[in-house]
Amino acid sequence: MKLGKWKWVIVLLILAGGIFLGTRNLYIPGADDRVNAVANKYAKEVGAGERPPYINTDKGDLLLFIFAAGGALAGFWLGYSWRDLFGKKTSNESISKGKDSPTP
Repeated sequence: MKLGKWKWVIVLLILAGGIFLGTRNLYIPGADDRVNAVANKYAKEVGAGERPPYINTDKGDLLLFIFAAGGALAGFWLGYSWRDLFGKKTSNESISKGKDSPTP
């Protein structure tokens, strides 16, 4: 399938749309706004309000540390179980590389 000049038209349309939307100050309300409005209405009726989180990750680099620690744990686990995940070499693979062939 040859696109020819149509691929450039598509790229230009996407680029123009991105520039247009990027220069406008658009606010599109989502489901979170509606849900939070309803939840806040009922919370005020019963006298409950917002409370601070138990672990505030907005202070300093705590969130960065949590992601780095998770990445390190995932890397160690992947390295430890590499052969279990991706298999071990069979005898045919070692023969084809010349490891089991007799030396002259």
